Amino acid sequence: MKPVRYGMIGGGQGAFIGGIHRTAAAIAGNWQLVAGAFSSTPEKSKASGAEIGVDPARTYGSWAEMIAREAELPADVRIEAVSIVTPNHMHAPPAIAALEAGLDVIIDKPLANTMDNARAIAEAALRSGRRIAVTHTYTGYPLVKQARELVAGGQFGKVRRVMVKYTQDWLSRASDLENNKQAAWRVDPNQSGDAGAFGDIGTHAANLVEFITGERIASICAELTMLPGRHIDDDGSALFRLSGGGKGTLVASQVLVGDANDLAISVYCDEAGLHWRQEQPNSMTIGRRDKPTEIWNAGANRAYLATDVRAVQRTPGGHPEGYLEAFANIYRAFGEELRGGASAHTPGYATMDDTLSGMRFLAASLESSRQGAVWVDL
Repeated sequence: MKPVRYGMIGGGQGAFIGGIHRTAAAIAGNWQLVAGAFSSTPEKSKASGAEIGVDPARTYGSWAEMIAREAELPADVRIEAVSIVTPNHMHAPPAIAALEAGLDVIIDKPLANTMDNARAIAEAALRSGRRIAVTHTYTGYPLVKQARELVAGGQFGKVRRVMVKYTQDWLSRASDLENNKQAAWRVDPNQSGDAGAFGDIGTHAANLVEFITGERIASICAELTMLPGRHIDDDGSALFRLSGGGKGTLVASQVLVGDANDLAISVYCDEAGLHWRQEQPNSMTIGRRDKPTEIWNAGANRAYLATDVRAVQRTPGGHPEGYLEAFANIYRAFGEELRGGASAHTPGYATMDDTLSGMRFLAASLESSRQGAVWVDL
């Protein structure tokens, strides 16, 4: 398969997620980074491109310049897609411009900083007929995909309750905001949007719930809080109801001391419960009332896993895969679809419908909390 030629917007010197995206695209093997506007500062963009190894002639001072100048190149040379890895407030302008220029877009979550901007991106995609993928990383893990298949298969019965948490401690001290570029924009409502921790990691937790259960979060009752001196939430919890009648709890916090990056989910159905934790991603526990507890392990040679789940694994059992490979599975699936082929697994990435559901989750959580933790329908 001929790699998809792409340009990156953001992700230059001092950035975290840009390097993750580039590594994931390289692991996927069906993407080629050929251009970039890596910073809003032209000099920094040029310096970043030089470090990454992008042709200086195709390292641009702004995303607008990149889109315009790439369009002047021959069709078999110019970029075909863009990867947007900027802070949230800068998702919509380049995404809309890229879509209207005939480019496909892969973008880091959440889709935008506001619901209005998210809708504007969705409308641009509809007008242009171009495609968008959103990188909700954790759905790329093989055992998360297996969990979805087991629940969808019906042998566990209906979903009764879901418990999901995504907790970190990297913003638990006032000093964590000092000279910290990654913290600065996440706690600034002008860049992050109205949601803080719920937007940054709560959206991952909500997406994981909907991905595994196959149901949407229909209503939510949330309480979002923040440490003194902060302007948007850095801690929160919520009750939610699923479209199929099940109920759940969700916790998202970046100030819980001792938790480095603890994303964990339990899904309880009529006949079984399954448990998966991102810090031990290559095993999943399934419990039943009258049978021994089962431990399922990841691995390309694990015959008991679904065929499409084994297809996205790169190593045999006992050789752990993790975060970068999960990210790569999203890039791989999107690249395959852009080339007109069938994805190795379905769904391979968060679609526009999925990510708009995430934006509705954020809006409802914020509204619920503002009103004193009342129930709000999505």
